[in-house]
Amino acid sequence: MPEIAYVRGDATAPSGRGVKVIAHVCNDLGGWGKGFVLAVSRRWPQPEAAYRAWHRDRASNDFGLGAVQLVRVEPYVWVANMIGQHGIRTGSKGVPVRYEAIDTALGRLAGRAGELNASVHMPRIGCGLAGGKWSRVEPLVTERLTRQGISVTVYDHGDGA
Repeated sequence: MPEIAYVRGDATAPSGRGVKVIAHVCNDLGGWGKGFVLAVSRRWPQPEAAYRAWHRDRASNDFGLGAVQLVRVEPYVWVANMIGQHGIRTGSKGVPVRYEAIDTALGRLAGRAGELNASVHMPRIGCGLAGGKWSRVEPLVTERLTRQGISVTVYDHGDGA
């Protein structure tokens, strides 16, 4: 069983050969404009446009917690918009991260990554603006992806983890 590889670098510039899926967590409000999505949008316009259209047409599609949208951005690179955050602010109801939604989304992503014979690349999903703890997310990544034989690389940007 592969283990999660941790590297210092930019998750929007995934390393390695073959098909790669860059996975990240989005909110369920249709908001795109802070955090890792800014790095995604600097490289490719398609993931943001697809996410906004997905949200706009949510009455007739699967947009919601736990859903995954794969967007091809290069011949061998896809971006997975995963809905794993309820709202955008930490408040009286706690942090926006929804671990069960991330778990569901990772399970769906595993199926798609398997079909594409792809490796998965990500920042520490759900742990930035969503307010989650990697100690809760890492076991989900291990269970849903690496235990299924999918290679996962987690990118830490800058000096801190």
